[in-house]
Formats: sequence, structure tokens, C-alpha cells
Amino acid sequence: MTANEIGTIVVDCAVSLHKETGPGLLETVYEVVLAHDLKTRGLHVDRQVPVPIELRGIRFDEGFRADMIVEDKVLLELKSVEKVTKAHKKQVLTYLRLTGLKLGYLLNFGEALMKDAITRIINGELD
Repeated sequence: MTANEIGTIVVDCAVSLHKETGPGLLETVYEVVLAHDLKTRGLHVDRQVPVPIELRGIRFDEGFRADMIVEDKVLLELKSVEKVTKAHKKQVLTYLRLTGLKLGYLLNFGEALMKDAITRIINGELD
């Protein structure tokens, strides 16, 4: 399955979840339920994945944590905020660069409409 195909499933699950719950829940609630929904669709999901960083020759294993990585191909960062900022988008791009992954999604469950809350971020070119 390609990263794009996985992304389509992720978006479908996120939209369905948001329709069911609406905005306002904690990020962790959305994370647990979305991970469950993706697993139900037959996808492998890792949650709270450490993203190490190396700086000045020092490796920091506890540097960052990606909310989810699906099928070792697509990184998901979930938010439950009123508005996504440029910093949130940069965070996803940084995680993609550090992990070597090419495709990420920033999903903001705090928006009134999920269609306004999905940001697809590409690191380089998709295969």
C-alpha cells in the first residue's frame, strides 16, 4: 500500500471521527480512537513514536514524539486547537525530516469542520 493510499484512509477515518464527536475533546481521546479505527481498517499504527535528533554529535532519543506513524510510511500529528499555526506545520515537516518519512498529516480536531483542519505535508518527493 502506498503512502497516498494510507493517507486516503487516514483522512476518511479522521473525518468520520470528527463527524461523530465534533471538536472539543482532548487530543489524546482523538489519538486513541483514530488509532483504533486505523487498526480496524487493517493498518499497523505506532503511537507516541520517539523521534531522535542529533545535534553537535549528541543524540537525543527523547527529543520529540510523533503522535502516530502508520504502516511505517505516514506520520500523523494531531491537534485539538482553535487554529493551526505555522509552527504546527513546521513541527510536522521537522518530524518528517528527522524520520526520513515523505508524507505527513496535521489533523486539527479543534476546528468546526474537519475539511478545514487537514494539512498534508510532503518532505521532498513521494515515490
